[in-house]
Amino acid sequence: MVWFRVWVLFLLWGSCLGRFVVEKNSLKVTSPDSLKGIYECAIGNFGVPQYGGTMVGIVAYPKANRKGCQSFDNFDISYKSKPGGFPTFLLVDRGDCYFTAKAWYAQNAGAGAVLVADDKLEPLITMDTPEEEDSRADYLQNITIPSALITKSLGDSLKKALRNGDMVNVNLDWRESLPHPDDRVEYEFWTNSNDECGAKCDSQIEFVKNFKGAAQILEKKGYTQFTPHYITWYCPEAFLLSKQCKSQCINHGRYCAPDPEQDFSKGYDGKDVVIQNLRQVCLHKVANESGKPWVWWDYVTDFAIRCPMKEKKYTTDCAETVIKSLGELAISFVVYGYMPPLGIDLKKINECMGDPDADEDNPVLKAEQDAQIGKDSRGDVTILPTLVINNRQYRGKLDKAAVLKAICAGFQEATEPAVCLSEEIETNECLDNHGGCWKDEASNITACRDTFRGRICECPVVKGVKFVGDGYTHCEASGSGRCEINNGGCWNKTQDGKTYSACVDEGCKCPPGFKGDGVNCQDVDECKERLACQCSGCKCKNTWGSYECSCSDDSLLYIKEHDTCISKRASTEVGWSFLWVIFFGLVLAGVGAYAVYKYRIRSYMDSEIRAIMAQYMPLDNQEAQNHIQHAEI
Repeated sequence: MVWFRVWVLFLLWGSCLGRFVVEKNSLKVTSPDSLKGIYECAIGNFGVPQYGGTMVGIVAYPKANRKGCQSFDNFDISYKSKPGGFPTFLLVDRGDCYFTAKAWYAQNAGAGAVLVADDKLEPLITMDTPEEEDSRADYLQNITIPSALITKSLGDSLKKALRNGDMVNVNLDWRESLPHPDDRVEYEFWTNSNDECGAKCDSQIEFVKNFKGAAQILEKKGYTQFTPHYITWYCPEAFLLSKQCKSQCINHGRYCAPDPEQDFSKGYDGKDVVIQNLRQVCLHKVANESGKPWVWWDYVTDFAIRCPMKEKKYTTDCAETVIKSLGELAISFVVYGYMPPLGIDLKKINECMGDPDADEDNPVLKAEQDAQIGKDSRGDVTILPTLVINNRQYRGKLDKAAVLKAICAGFQEATEPAVCLSEEIETNECLDNHGGCWKDEASNITACRDTFRGRICECPVVKGVKFVGDGYTHCEASGSGRCEINNGGCWNKTQDGKTYSACVDEGCKCPPGFKGDGVNCQDVDECKERLACQCSGCKCKNTWGSYECSCSDDSLLYIKEHDTCISKRASTEVGWSFLWVIFFGLVLAGVGAYAVYKYRIRSYMDSEIRAIMAQYMPLDNQEAQNHIQHAEI
């Protein structure tokens, strides 16, 4: 035990200059008026903070057991809210017992959250879990309500208001507790390969097993970028030659870890832990270079199962066997067409680890120590395990659902993956009256878009058709194809077997035969408004969307093109005369065509006969004439 205390001094020496940052959320008092405002409170490092969300409740301060260090059942007190009522935020005083005990008793009494009022005027601190020897309590992992430490001044003001009979309404808000700058979340997990450090080590291993599937899916799809880290300390120069430093450190005291069993005389030493931690860092580094950083989750899970300290298998041989088996499993999957090879190169991992006996810096572990030092608003990492999400330390229970909720809070609004919108992670505000956004009841189209933190009113895109508008009171379809969605929001109606629509590419325009703004259209009475059948002797009958014209006298025929009535007999005579004209015209055309044809054929045959005679009677015209003259003489 003496040597363990010395080792604790070594650790403190290595981290005494650390800067611890208190992670906070806001507390908004909405009543009474005298206390209205927004206050800071510190998030407890246990329970389940509602990252990305809010929680409304009514504050209660017990008349007995005000420090919350006993079960409220002993005082016949219950803070369970009635159905439909606001949850109770139990206000208790700091002191006399662990913060976790206060939260546990408040949760069992039915409280929705616990507010711990500080007992001194000081800056806010982080309420942590008990020290190692007291951290094995079974209830620690069962705390599910959020907790917050408030200042003494705020606590005194809340108590005074409650004594005066005022109802104190409070809104706990975690929406800005984690940065959410873009569509990818970067997070780190500061962990340890040691499996003999009690409840905290057990919770780390269990978390890795449970969270592995979600972590790998998020990273494979590009939603997250994950990096594992491991805390190491250095040994003070005055103790470099001591047995303790030699057994707990590598690289001549530069990188150390505490003894797993807290006993330097038996079991594994701290340097064994450092080497295994280094191997896990290098495996992630090599896997990341091969484009498959998520393999780290497979290795760490298998190593914890196959190489436990309790079975004396926490060795280099066992670790390398696990690495090789991952590669062999991948190759067998490739043969059957399931997945690509994992690409785990054991040689590269060993080269990355370097020589643990060398009296020089190890580049990988040196980078780990540098990363441990906080930058900007993050603060140093001094607690194991610790999650850092978007450069901000996570507080709360190391639980799959709680951590996933925190990661979802790190996405920019409306960029989160579908898993963040599941019922297990968040509440869909669009289910309640469409979130107050525009909606079209006829087609069940709404502008409400569910997000992890709440909802946004944004005109949707439906079947490739974009709606435009403010999203709150108005949205309408635009562009080509708009008429396919709820008729583009325009008027349409079917009557008397006819369907008319006012939807056109340019917007809403009543079709011919109707008048209106396109959203509402009415039939035009062409007869009443004298728009049709204006000829003498015409009569007009209005129809839906059109009209019908006819002649008052049945012996007359209505000609629509000329809006006139003519005699049916005259029309017939004119018709037969016209047909006779056409007939004689065709006959004359035929005779003319025949004459032309005969003339052209005769001319053609004459020319052909002359050509033939010229071939067999090669006499010029003069000689022919002489022969003719002599023959006459």
